[in-house]
Amino acid sequence: MKVITKLLKKSLNDPDETRRFGQSKMELVNLEDVTVGRLTLMPGWSWEKHVKPLVDTRSCQVFHTQYCLQGRLKVILDDGVEFEVGPGDAVAIPPGHKAYVLGSEPFRAIEFSGAKEYAKTALNAELDAEPDWDEIMDIE
Repeated sequence: MKVITKLLKKSLNDPDETRRFGQSKMELVNLEDVTVGRLTLMPGWSWEKHVKPLVDTRSCQVFHTQYCLQGRLKVILDDGVEFEVGPGDAVAIPPGHKAYVLGSEPFRAIEFSGAKEYAKTALNAELDAEPDWDEIMDIE
C-alpha cells in the first residue's frame, strides 16, 4: 500500500459503492488505496445463506478487521473455534470462517481491512425485500 500524502475525507452516508446481499449491505468509501466499509447485516443473516452462493467457497476467505457498532455476530472458524462479536468490540477475523447474526437486532460494524473484497460478486445481486434503511441506520 502506498503512503497517502494528502488529506482525504469521504462520508459513509454518501458511499462510493453499495454492495447488497440478501437484506444486508456493505457501503464503501475509497480513500485512494484504502477502502472503509459500513456493514449492516439483518437479523436472520448468515454467511452460508447470503454470501456463500455468491463467492462459491467453503467458508469466507476474506480477512476482516472490524469495529462493532450494534448487534451481535457469531463467528465460527474453520478449525472449530467459535466466538461472539458485540458493541464496542474490535476484532480481527482470519480467512476461513463462517458467521451469522444473533438475535433480533441488525449487526452493524465498520470494516477496515476486508471491505474492498467482501461480497464483491454481490454487486448486482437483487434484494429479496428492501429494508427500511433510515430506521436501521439511526444510531442513538
